[in-house]
Amino acid sequence: MGNWGFRNLSPKWGWLLVASLAWPQPRATFTTTTNVVVVNVTVLDRNNKPIDNLTKDDFEIYEDGKLQKLQAVDFQRLTNTVLPPLNETASLPPPAPKGYNPEAEKAALRSSMVSKYQDRRLMILLFDFSSMQPAEQIRAKNAAIQFLTTQMTASDSVSLMVFGSTLRTVQDFTSDRDLLIATIDKFQVGDSSENASAADTGTDAEDQSGQFTADETEFNIFNSDLKLAALEDAARTLGQYPEKKALVYISSGIQKNGVDNQSQLRATVNTAIRANVAFYPIDARGLSAIVPGGDATQAGATGTKLYNGSGQRSMKENFNDQQETLASLAIDTGGKALLDSNDLTAGIRQVQEDLSSYYVLSYVSSNSAQDGRYRRIQVKLAPRLASLKAKLDYRQGYFAPTTFAHMRDSEKDAQLQQALLSDNPVTDLPLAIEVNYFRIAKDKYLAPISVKVPGSALAFHSKGAKQGTELDFIAEVFDTRNRPAATVRDTIPLRLAVDVAGQVVRKSIQYDTAVTLTPGNYRLRFVARENGEGKIGTFESSFVIPDLDNQKTLRISSVVWSNQREPITAQVAGVKTDKKLATANPLIEDGKKLLPNVTRVFRPGQSLLVYVEVYDPGIPDFLPERFRRANVAASLALYQNRKKVFETAAVRANQLLPSRSDTLPVWLQAPVASIQPGKYEAQVNLIDEFGHKFAFPRTSLAVLAVQAATKSQTP
Repeated sequence: MGNWGFRNLSPKWGWLLVASLAWPQPRATFTTTTNVVVVNVTVLDRNNKPIDNLTKDDFEIYEDGKLQKLQAVDFQRLTNTVLPPLNETASLPPPAPKGYNPEAEKAALRSSMVSKYQDRRLMILLFDFSSMQPAEQIRAKNAAIQFLTTQMTASDSVSLMVFGSTLRTVQDFTSDRDLLIATIDKFQVGDSSENASAADTGTDAEDQSGQFTADETEFNIFNSDLKLAALEDAARTLGQYPEKKALVYISSGIQKNGVDNQSQLRATVNTAIRANVAFYPIDARGLSAIVPGGDATQAGATGTKLYNGSGQRSMKENFNDQQETLASLAIDTGGKALLDSNDLTAGIRQVQEDLSSYYVLSYVSSNSAQDGRYRRIQVKLAPRLASLKAKLDYRQGYFAPTTFAHMRDSEKDAQLQQALLSDNPVTDLPLAIEVNYFRIAKDKYLAPISVKVPGSALAFHSKGAKQGTELDFIAEVFDTRNRPAATVRDTIPLRLAVDVAGQVVRKSIQYDTAVTLTPGNYRLRFVARENGEGKIGTFESSFVIPDLDNQKTLRISSVVWSNQREPITAQVAGVKTDKKLATANPLIEDGKKLLPNVTRVFRPGQSLLVYVEVYDPGIPDFLPERFRRANVAASLALYQNRKKVFETAAVRANQLLPSRSDTLPVWLQAPVASIQPGKYEAQVNLIDEFGHKFAFPRTSLAVLAVQAATKSQTP
């Protein structure tokens, strides 16, 4: 148990079984039995021309300063000779990759790391239709067809991928232009474009309440992590080819939604680096002008945003955030991003310019430790070739593989700590996290952290008549100076009856902890490990604890959105909750805990529960101390396309908390059955009648249809 104090609260508020949709099965991973390392090296002479006559004896390669024995060295000869127009080659079959012999490929690979795509420039066009409006989809299709028709070279082999709600490879690598163009022509304009309008689901520009991150299983259009995870999957799949690969990602940006998992961005980048994949993002919107109040594809501004400039500023910041993620993907993987250009083919042509002839070097690392540490690579030419004054370009290192089963306990502890600090985050265990804040004293705030983990990701093992596993957690909160402000470390054993374990696999479980902080900007790094198979999940995000005492508007806490309250005794792991901590947690009342709905998705048969605290409400001076009452009117309203479509009856909150006499709790409730399925902007209306102040915090939520809810709950 942790100590009750200003910096940290005990994390053992326990696990709770959460009735939710089944999480998808973990993404496929690729493993190898030997640590073969492949390094692509571009060698240019003093005139920036490729040197093409080097052999294995001409190279020296070092790993962490130790000379390695080269296994194979192959040269990839790439040209920039543009293919003749289609009408001149219509009768000619597409050229076969040089030297490709399917029967002899396995034998050739014993002394060579070159795959069947010898002397091929491997390019992948990935169309993210989930982020593009129909007009942008048309622009992306036309640009790709124009490139293939007029600018494809004799060395290019192109693969086509699409992302709507899932990632699909619709055409493997081919040099057949007709086949590529015919495949792109079949793309349906408007496919998945309904997701683009819901891409921006962060908190409202005027909202001072808590933020959230989306759950990929319940309403995946809310979560930009899915796009990054799709890119990670694409890079991992392409890792089977030793050659350089350029992935052209055509989209309308990747929105930062609420509390984004920044670890997913780094995991995507690191996977791409290991797989020798460079990202070349293209913004399909081209050169765009931001229309005040939004264009025809967006809902109009509400409140005062249109008049005080905050709405326009918020739109500009959102647009910049979308492009910032694209730029980060390109810079960190060695590619280039095409932003604010109407010539989308320029981004694809950049690949041809960057991928010139290069060597493929392979070796088996002399370091057999599977410790997951970063290993630095250095490639040199033999000293006798110093007169060439050659320039070498290659990746500078890689992260070693890890295996959990062979680790000692001390190594497992070290692995967890390393995962917390590593720049190579692991995202094999999906996590969804919400951070809220409540004022518990002057300059002292309680920040509950709710962590949702899919039951399908847990590996239960038989222990007598029960099924068991164990979960480790470690989290750290850093301030703006990168100093630790709070730390959480916990181990939760799960021993369940067989039938209960089966229910957990089909649902999700929720872990809750909290830290106490002063007002300021913070960064949360959270690592969870499932000890059955050793899968690790990393979540990183920034959040703000506002200084409410310096606000002149109505002072409120985070708004907690929920669909259920559970008895504390219903915890899966049977962890006993400290009574003192239960009293301090605003989400626990009368032995029941309000479970934050991290995903903001509600289903028929549930209740929509809202909890928020109002601090320092207006109270008339003439009221005696024992009759102190506030007078805050509260209601919940839902909006679609700028129109209010639902509102609860106003309730009056006036009873202050006995333990915190300056705090007014506000509860709202509405049956989900009374709300039509769809996506909404939800607004909590808070009006302090005595204090003459108000607040209207907003967020996005979704209500599923009965059919979707029934189907999703089927095991």
